Amino acid sequence: MSIWAIGDLHLSGHQPKPMEIFGTHWTNHWENIQAFWAQNVTEADTVLLAGDHSWAMRLTEAVIDLAEIGRLPGNKVLVRGNHDYWWDTVTKVNRVLPADMLAIQADFVTREHYAVCGTRGWLCPNEQGLSAADMKIYQRELGRLEMALTKARQQGHTRLIVLLHYPPFNEIQQSSGFSTLMEKFDVKHCIFGHLHGGAALKNFDGCHNGVNYHLVACDFLNFQLKKIL
Repeated sequence: MSIWAIGDLHLSGHQPKPMEIFGTHWTNHWENIQAFWAQNVTEADTVLLAGDHSWAMRLTEAVIDLAEIGRLPGNKVLVRGNHDYWWDTVTKVNRVLPADMLAIQADFVTREHYAVCGTRGWLCPNEQGLSAADMKIYQRELGRLEMALTKARQQGHTRLIVLLHYPPFNEIQQSSGFSTLMEKFDVKHCIFGHLHGGAALKNFDGCHNGVNYHLVACDFLNFQLKKIL
């Protein structure tokens, strides 16, 4: 049994949006992802989905895309992305998800002897700082991650994975509250998406202070899933 990850699927079943407007490499991106997924992932595997699942604006509209993902093999765990405007409360999201999918926020789920702790994340402070509004969200997301990690530790879990949408550092890869928390809790792997194009190429993807960072935006992965474990 394996743990895979991918993010930023950007599906649009309710109102189709051609992703080629972001570059010709996005042509038939979902068909390419599905082909790799079906050939490599088994029903016993886990797939971590790092946000931006659907362009839908309402939960009732996103159901089409969520069902598409649900038809593929594996148990899926997902967090919210910045473009997931359809995301309501996590309770309401879980009510409409297929049986093999689970949304988490400020919480964790156990998969393959690991506790997967999830939240959306946010922009990280840089030399210019964040606006008051952004700083408020940043602090809230830090609190949500700490809550998830604390819950996992209290229940005896020592193998921890963090699932975010935003990268846990700023554009020049400086430490943040997120990376500090993960080091404090001895997190083994951090999965995130959000970055595309030039921003993705400048991203840090590797091991730092004991945490293995994985950028899994689907275009960065050439529209394939990444095997984490």
